[in-house]
Parts: sequence; C-alpha cells; structure tokens
Amino acid sequence: MHPLKKFEYCPVCGDRHFENNSEKSKKCENCGFELFGNPSAAVAAFILNEKNELLVEERAKNPAKGTLDLPGGFADINETAEEAIKREVKEETGLEIESVSYLYSLPNLYHYSDMDINTLDIFFRCRVKDESVLHPGDDAKACKWVSITELRPEQFGLESVSRAIRKFIASRNVFF
Repeated sequence: MHPLKKFEYCPVCGDRHFENNSEKSKKCENCGFELFGNPSAAVAAFILNEKNELLVEERAKNPAKGTLDLPGGFADINETAEEAIKREVKEETGLEIESVSYLYSLPNLYHYSDMDINTLDIFFRCRVKDESVLHPGDDAKACKWVSITELRPEQFGLESVSRAIRKFIASRNVFF
C-alpha cells in the first residue's frame, strides 16, 4: 500500500477532504496543506577485506528476515548520508569506518508496517579501521565475509541490494 493511502484526514486541520493531488501528493481542500510521498534516504556499505571478500549480513528482522544484506539502514533526521553509513555500520557490525566513497544510488520499495515505503538507497564503498572487531548487532543476525566469486544476488532479500550486488559484480573493476 502506498504510504499516502494511510492518510484519510488532513494531518494539519483534520478535515476529511484530504484528496489525491498527484501521484506524489495529497492536498487538503480546507486548509491547503499538501503532503508529499517523497522517498526516505537509506544507505548501504560495500566493505571489502584484504582477501577481496565482501562483508554481508544475515537479516535478523523483517522485511526479508534470514536473507543476506549489506550493512546499512535509514538516515536519521539532520544526518548526512555519510554520517548515516558510519553509524549504521558501527551499530550492525561493530566496525568503525575510516573512509567513505559514494558509488551509486537505486530506488527501492521497502515493505514495512503494511505499506510500501519508497526509499532512495545510497551505496558507498567503505574502508574500516580494524576488521578483527566484527560482531553482529542491531538488525544483523550474523556477519560474514564472502568471496566475490561466491556472491549470489538472489540471496539478498531486498530488491535494491540485490540489484546493487549485480551491479557490483558486473563493474567491480570500475568502483574498486
């Protein structure tokens, strides 16, 4: 379900005449408030070790519980994408990032609380300070290093991450 469909009444004045204004917004006929369904920002990290293995996680929670994922998550309010990736990697793996480089972004639908949340997933190449402190935390059930030759995009449960893994495999010499 599109998130805007959850709003039957204007969140400002409470009026029932809160109608679709476009595919991206609803507008109140009473007070004029317009609510846009813009995507939420999310981040994900490509972290390679010295053996040229990629760090992946097993998701501990839905959506896609039990599937593989890259470390990452949603950006918080007043946080840059670079700050978000550093925080998320630390929370999920215990690793501290020493450098961050933008790779690419992909749109995604993240199904949560019975609605589809549009996200813009921002992928980064990250280097970490000390790989030996790796341990799963927060949304990660497990963390492991996987050889690039053994990566299988279909094992990644979130569509944008699966597409990012395909893109990584196809062009890793360009980005890494």
